[in-house]
Amino acid sequence: MRHVILGPGGIGGLIGACLAASGEAVTMVGRPEAMTNYPAELQLESPFGNLRVAVEHAAKVPPADLVWIAVKATQLEQSLTSFPDATGVRGIVPLLNGVDHIARLREKYRAELVIPATIAVESERVAPGHIVHRSPFAILNVASSGRALLGDAITDFTKRGFTCRFIDDEATLLWSKLVFLAPLALVSTATGQVTGEFLSDPASREKVFRCVREACAVATKEGATVDPEAVIANVSKLPPHMRSSMQKDVEQGKAPELGAIAGPILRGAAKHGIEVPVTRELVEQVKKKVAARTA
Repeated sequence: MRHVILGPGGIGGLIGACLAASGEAVTMVGRPEAMTNYPAELQLESPFGNLRVAVEHAAKVPPADLVWIAVKATQLEQSLTSFPDATGVRGIVPLLNGVDHIARLREKYRAELVIPATIAVESERVAPGHIVHRSPFAILNVASSGRALLGDAITDFTKRGFTCRFIDDEATLLWSKLVFLAPLALVSTATGQVTGEFLSDPASREKVFRCVREACAVATKEGATVDPEAVIANVSKLPPHMRSSMQKDVEQGKAPELGAIAGPILRGAAKHGIEVPVTRELVEQVKKKVAARTA
């Protein structure tokens, strides 16, 4: 099939490189100024194996079977200007953080085209077309509605080293990532600590675990099936040198994805009458960091 990767960053580059290595036709799409001198090959450094693969590139989404959307939530609206309609597209696979983007994409395109998916990984673009996959894992979960269209691709990702699952319930799919990601992103950004540091610091570790429980309480009310103790156990096993994308964004003076990552938890808490004091405290600390860096 022909795949388009909208967003040639760390996530998009990882997905694009793996698809191209499996023999799929891949076009990377980004801002015109970013794609003018984009390399003809993607270079991927990964614990699953290093790759150099040929890809095409463009500033507008060309005809394709599948469009993978791998931009930051803060960049979604701007990126969609390069994807004005989905004529001829068989599926749209968004890999954004949060939950709100699914409704937005189904509003803009035919609802049945949108196949919710999540990815948990630390992957970073260090130069145009050069991606470094830093975490020893890559977990790709996809809504079961995409099984027929994505089955072969998921098989290839699994063979490469990814952990992949099809999940029947969309709320569980999306919130399962959010209850894991939000505590890590908020604590790492607020404290400036990497995983090993905040997990060995009793105060920071307690904030992470309390934030997990707050997020899971909201997720349950939103219809997801999540287990806070299982999430805490997985958090505790993380490699010691991981840094969240929100942490990197704030350090680099970029706008963090607070609305996408913390927003659903705060709104859900207000809607269901759930107290989330640790989440609110961490959000305010991140906002102060952002303000201090932009002052």
